[in-house]
Amino acid sequence: MHAIVVRAHGDPSVMKLEQVPDPHPGPGQVLVRLHAAGVNPVDTYIRAGGYGRLPSLPYTPGIDGAGIIEAVGDGADMQRGFRALVPGDRVWVCALGGGTYAQRVLTRAHEVHALPEGVTFEQGSRIGVPYLTAWRAMMQIGQARPGHSVLIHGASGGVGSACVQIGVAGGRRVMGTAGTAEGLAFLRKLGCEETFNHREKGYEQQIVDATGGRGVDLIIEMLANVNLERDMGLVAPRGRIVVVGNRGQTTINARGLMGRDSSIHGMALFNASREELLECAAGVEGGLRAGWLRPVVQEVMPLEGAPRAHEWVMTDGKRGSVVLRVV
Repeated sequence: MHAIVVRAHGDPSVMKLEQVPDPHPGPGQVLVRLHAAGVNPVDTYIRAGGYGRLPSLPYTPGIDGAGIIEAVGDGADMQRGFRALVPGDRVWVCALGGGTYAQRVLTRAHEVHALPEGVTFEQGSRIGVPYLTAWRAMMQIGQARPGHSVLIHGASGGVGSACVQIGVAGGRRVMGTAGTAEGLAFLRKLGCEETFNHREKGYEQQIVDATGGRGVDLIIEMLANVNLERDMGLVAPRGRIVVVGNRGQTTINARGLMGRDSSIHGMALFNASREELLECAAGVEGGLRAGWLRPVVQEVMPLEGAPRAHEWVMTDGKRGSVVLRVV
């Protein structure tokens, strides 16, 4: 089969399309024939060698994908709700062990989920990391409740747009920031009640004013090294800040937390337990089936375009996600 292979950490050019042996499922594993693979910022951190969890070299990048189950290994529990997944089923995968930039991927049974009718393979490949991260940040860690005010700081990307959709559907007052007029229009289309350009001077006061001076109950932060100190001045008393993304060091004055009894929580999807991942997946699947969750795909590139996709996903001004077409 064809797969992208990384033999040394570095810039996007280290990713090469190669012919590799077809995988076969072992005990507890599932083999999925992929139609599309999603590209996430975390993929770029791993490729560059700057992430806390690095696979052994050589490796095939990619966590997200969608396709059709080809085979199921012994002991793989494929029960989902009232039925079991079987070979031939359309599925989306969140393969935390990696390997989706390929025609086939081996993954664990609890990382494979039914892809509802009406959701394309390209959309399905953008469910895993963005939507599971969003659900975990909003619901499990952020404890967002109906009526809460929620600020998505950097909302126009894959995880941010997923957070907006989840928040709006759950009866929260959702606000979002972006850095371009196009990004702000995109957020309003998704249902954001208020939008703010985080490149404009004084936008923080606009957010505070929009809450009547109280602050925001929950902030989902995509770039903590830039925004965390600001977030501490935006959060409401006893509010929460959940850090989803960060690209460097930052310095904060903890008195900003003390004065509000507020808290900062870090999260990474890799830390979630099997039970937590299945809970997130069940919530996301319900939203997909009901139609109030829909991944937004902005760019589709061929598998060999993985280097260009890694450059795209790290640029400012993106709206939604980028996908690699595998077939």
